[in-house]
Amino acid sequence: MRIAFIGDVVGEPGRDMLKNYLKNLRKEYKIDFVIANYENASHGFGLTVKNANEMVGYGVDCMSGGNHSWDKKEIETLFDTHEILRPHNYPDGVKGTGCKIYEVAGEKLAVLNLMGHHSMPFTDNAFRKAEMTVESLHGEGVKNIFIDFHAEATSEKRAMMMLLGGRVSAIVGTHTHVGTDDLQISKKTAYLTDVGLTGCRDNVIGMDEKVPLKYFLTGMKSHFDIPKKCNKILQVVVMDISGGECSGAFKLKQLDDGRLIVSDALVEEI
Repeated sequence: MRIAFIGDVVGEPGRDMLKNYLKNLRKEYKIDFVIANYENASHGFGLTVKNANEMVGYGVDCMSGGNHSWDKKEIETLFDTHEILRPHNYPDGVKGTGCKIYEVAGEKLAVLNLMGHHSMPFTDNAFRKAEMTVESLHGEGVKNIFIDFHAEATSEKRAMMMLLGGRVSAIVGTHTHVGTDDLQISKKTAYLTDVGLTGCRDNVIGMDEKVPLKYFLTGMKSHFDIPKKCNKILQVVVMDISGGECSGAFKLKQLDDGRLIVSDALVEEI
């Protein structure tokens, strides 16, 4: 199977990039299944029913979340009607799930959404939850496992790779909105610390720069806003997975001026 992952779709600019480019990219690169992180999709904070329907219509099959999953209260109804996840390591009793299994290209694919701890809301231990869930999936005969690890600290993301490398198909990080340059395949597991945002690329993590600059200059906080006009980017990791192993991966950076940048994963023979 060939799957694709899009991290941190930020506001209308991010949704516009999905609308304008995703279906063509799916066709050109023969992508079977698309996962996208929704937690900033509705004006930068959470997800509405309207925007969820838009993303599905643009070609997204499954959506993962993070610390902003709960910013729009209607998310609780979406768990019952859409293929939407929230971090799996929220305590028992919290609405929704962070793990779902799909049939893709004749094989089972588990999508697992986890959230880190540094600068994040209180949750159960992400690493213990990850191990327990992966062991359970293997017990059910599910070999192909993709993880969106939504975390602030790069060390947490890398540690998750050290924990689960060779036992899952892919671990890709989200949350920082800044793409990293370490896409690799090691122990047959694809890994990228952060795929980066989809949305405005010429400001501060997809948000208008006025508020963050005011904070950095004065210490005064305010509500972030999405720019009305900006240069945009769509960032996608594409992975070939079968039998629990990743055999190939590359990253696409689609710019709104038509340029497309493609970079291959470093394959580590370990």
